[in-house]
Amino acid sequence: MQHIKETLYKLCLEFIEQRIQTAETALEQAREASNDDTKSSAGDKYETSREMMQQDIDRNKRLLLDAQENLRVLRAVEINTANADRVKHGSLVDTNQGMFYISVSAGQLNVDGKVIFAISPASPIGKLLLEKKKGESFTFNDKKFTVNGFQ
Repeated sequence: MQHIKETLYKLCLEFIEQRIQTAETALEQAREASNDDTKSSAGDKYETSREMMQQDIDRNKRLLLDAQENLRVLRAVEINTANADRVKHGSLVDTNQGMFYISVSAGQLNVDGKVIFAISPASPIGKLLLEKKKGESFTFNDKKFTVNGFQ
């Protein structure tokens, strides 16, 4: 199971690094477009176009900051949680409804033929999983989840 957790960590890291790279590229392109537009526009059209480009720059800055925050959160994940008595940040949790890696929201990941959902501890299901012990249950979206085990 430790091998799976290490692989999940790497997949989450790649996911976040890709998000950062995409946001940085989009931000640079938006800035270049804004600079090019200032050279060729005039009047009200210029002001509207300039505002739209500024909104695009601001949105890409937020995406970049969000991805950088996710990277910080992922780096705080404990990979070795084998001796924990409760689910915590960094745990790989096996439930009757599937497996969950409590780290960052990276969606569905496939490792060694297993489907595992990388979720944030701040997500609704992440909050419900945290601090659970083996055998404990909870209900989420009208489904009963039972913790079969975790590491």
